[in-house]
Amino acid sequence: MADDRADVLILGAGISGCALAFHLARRGVGPVIVYDPQTPAAGATGRAAGIVTEQLWDPWDVAVARESKEEYARLAERYDPTAFAVNGFARWTKTREALPVLEAAVERLRSWSVPVSVLDLPTLAEKVPWGRFDDVLGAIWSPNDAVVTPSSMGDLYAERARELDVDFVLGSPLGRFARDGDRWELTVDGQTTRCRRAVVAAGAWSKRVLASVGHPLPLAPYRTQAAVLRPSSHDTRLFPSVHDIDLDVYVRPEENGRILAGDGTERVEADPDRYSTGGDERFVTHLAESFGSRFPGWADAELVRAWAGVCVATPDRRPLIGPVPGASGLFTITGFNGFGVMRAGGAAARLAAVLAAGDGSEHELDKIRSVLPGRFTGPLAEFPIKPGFTLEAGDDPRF
Repeated sequence: MADDRADVLILGAGISGCALAFHLARRGVGPVIVYDPQTPAAGATGRAAGIVTEQLWDPWDVAVARESKEEYARLAERYDPTAFAVNGFARWTKTREALPVLEAAVERLRSWSVPVSVLDLPTLAEKVPWGRFDDVLGAIWSPNDAVVTPSSMGDLYAERARELDVDFVLGSPLGRFARDGDRWELTVDGQTTRCRRAVVAAGAWSKRVLASVGHPLPLAPYRTQAAVLRPSSHDTRLFPSVHDIDLDVYVRPEENGRILAGDGTERVEADPDRYSTGGDERFVTHLAESFGSRFPGWADAELVRAWAGVCVATPDRRPLIGPVPGASGLFTITGFNGFGVMRAGGAAARLAAVLAAGDGSEHELDKIRSVLPGRFTGPLAEFPIKPGFTLEAGDDPRF
């Protein structure tokens, strides 16, 4: 017997799916059902770095990251103060080729009202006393950037959504997801749920889910790595998140004086069901070498654990958010290129507004116009994976 009670079905209980459920319910859209074969934030969300910066690539990204940051701050203040902190974000380079790109980024960001400034080396050393910066040629600083605990924030969204009567179907394998007549059907454990609209928020599995219903989009799952380390000093003071552009290593504070470091991104497509979940030796060695040269104060840090997760790339490094072309009642929110946590709250709020407006959503669609899935036309083709904390300088992968 099919259950027709759902208005919106969300496939995926990562931070984007849970945030979308919360925003839909808050707008009075429903009933809403969230399905995930695991538990909330068990996928890429729980393995994310949690840096939230406005040092991004265009006004849309900046606005959505800012909206997300403001919402995370409100939720954390009310429900879990340990899940969010403003700590600032510093980036630097020692190469002359990257210096003009860094300077151009400052001007571009300032034109979008991002409070970013150039850092002199004494100030950089004061903010990051564990580092060695005598060879650095340029550095920039965003004082209002933040860190969030992704799994905690995902759980907060799920809890708030449940309070608003969102139903979560978790922990069972997907039986079937397909279009049947004028409804989308989800079958789990022999129980079928029919809904008017469905949203694919399945992260690394989004490519597979969309292809299975005959509406493929240009997505490429890829593996990325991070690690938690414990410095011998056990300094529990909050320090800025930092990114060495040349080494392509970022570091952010963790609880109990620990630090989280990445970026072990692999630029090849990965199978989200068949990838190594542990950090590999090459990545760990790169971190050790980077700490020895750039962060000598952390060179003796103990490796607590290293892990890998799977993110999703798109050809233009922009997410896919909104109605899927040619698929009645099908939407998606995916393809964040490693920056899902950074944008999830704001992006979900904007998509919820589109779904709430229904046929009168043209005004709300304008707020996601630049990331609509329909911007890609023609046959799908392989594309280079170019995620990471880049400076977006043409085709040079270093920046």
